[in-house]
Amino acid sequence: MSPVTVFFRTLLKSSAIFIGTAAIFLHPSLQWNGRAVEHTAVGAQQSASEAAIDGLIVALKDNDAGVRRQAAHALAQLNSRRAVPALAAAIKDADPDLRATIVAALGQIGDERAAPALREALKDQSDTVRVRAVEALGELGDHESVDALIAAVKDKNPDVRRHAIDALGQIGDARALDALTQALKDEDATIRRHAAAAIAEVSGGSGPHPHPQPHPHPNPRPHPVPRTPHPDPRPISLDVRVH
Repeated sequence: MSPVTVFFRTLLKSSAIFIGTAAIFLHPSLQWNGRAVEHTAVGAQQSASEAAIDGLIVALKDNDAGVRRQAAHALAQLNSRRAVPALAAAIKDADPDLRATIVAALGQIGDERAAPALREALKDQSDTVRVRAVEALGELGDHESVDALIAAVKDKNPDVRRHAIDALGQIGDARALDALTQALKDEDATIRRHAAAAIAEVSGGSGPHPHPQPHPHPNPRPHPVPRTPHPDPRPISLDVRVH
């Protein structure tokens, strides 16, 4: 390395140190204790995270379906509520695997804004998408989706019917009781069992207490049992005197 290069590098480093020191003295909010540097680092990290989420949202429109699926999965892992509108719009993607991934991602994020798109996904041609949709609506606990889930109890696919029943049990809306009662006649025994459990979940809050009432005393004492006197084992002596 030539002496000129070394000189210029040393000059640049010295200038950077001087500028940084001057900024701390001149800017009243900057302190020597490192808080300003820490705040700047956190802000930079947040900006990088937001930029990454923006990049994943753009990747939902990538030409490769695998990239789109991985982007949806990543947004779910990041629990990005900011990505909900873009994910909801991508539910109409031509790839059924991607639609299923997106529906599951919306359920995992748990934002109520996704409910209309999830209700629309209940009409999807893919059985997997419909299963994921009823699961997601159950996780959201959206009461406005009860009617759509009631209709899904009559779906042609037994998995969709079963998960719709479970979702109605999770939401706990009494409007579902008639549909759940009808599901007790389903040809699938598993669905009948799930319907019975869901009815218990929906009715549990308004019906009689399902557990017996506890005793007023936690450790009641038993009533004393009367004891029968034991016969005296000693022999009886008869003192007979003849006068």
